[in-house]
Amino acid sequence: MTTNNIAIQAVELTKRFGDFTAVDAISFEVKKGEIFGFLGANGAGKTTAMRMLCGLSIPSSGKAAVAGFDVYKQTEQIKRSIGYMSQKFSLYEDLTVKENIRFYAGIYGKSDAFIKEKTAFLLKELRLEAEASKLVRSLPLGWKQKLAFSVAIFHEPEIVFLDEPTGGVDPVTRREFWNMIYQAAESGITIFVTTHYMDEAEYCNRVSIMVDGRIDALDTPAALKRKFEARSMDEVFLKLARKAKRSGD
Repeated sequence: MTTNNIAIQAVELTKRFGDFTAVDAISFEVKKGEIFGFLGANGAGKTTAMRMLCGLSIPSSGKAAVAGFDVYKQTEQIKRSIGYMSQKFSLYEDLTVKENIRFYAGIYGKSDAFIKEKTAFLLKELRLEAEASKLVRSLPLGWKQKLAFSVAIFHEPEIVFLDEPTGGVDPVTRREFWNMIYQAAESGITIFVTTHYMDEAEYCNRVSIMVDGRIDALDTPAALKRKFEARSMDEVFLKLARKAKRSGD
């Protein structure tokens, strides 16, 4: 189903809960190494769509492949090929920085030698060497978020899914976080990111905007601003979101 340069492909992907259609026949492709913004107001269906792509929820109909694996039949292979970071913070607060890294690396079956070498590199890169033995709960939120992202890509996945990763952090930390995203993309990791910050949409190679379970727009930020005669992605989003009939995710 996928071609060599496509990381994610969805065709008429649909999810129903009884009579309610949360995701309504969406179709799109994400290229390898791309930073792909997946936007939508609360209730648009983006979280449900992401859960299907991560192998956590089986679609009602349609097709999708992630890292070349089928979302119906190969969910375990998908989970091993991706990283995931949630806005709700995905590390264990009662473990130390080092213990969190080791725990998640162990889940993906990485060798002790790999874990030791890469942990040392990661702690130096994040300037967290002095905090390696501290409980994660003691870290400032910005450091937690940067650590959570680093842990999500520690096992060198093909794709990383970021679900509103910069929620609640200050603008300077958000900019630093996006520098980390750029570095990951340059290393070949495909980035699939949801965000409520429309300025962050400008940082993506392409952006899709969901309204009421459907993708209403998909293009580069520059092309979307031209199409909707908008000065910013915030204006584009507002023009589309006004049509929404439902709320709550």
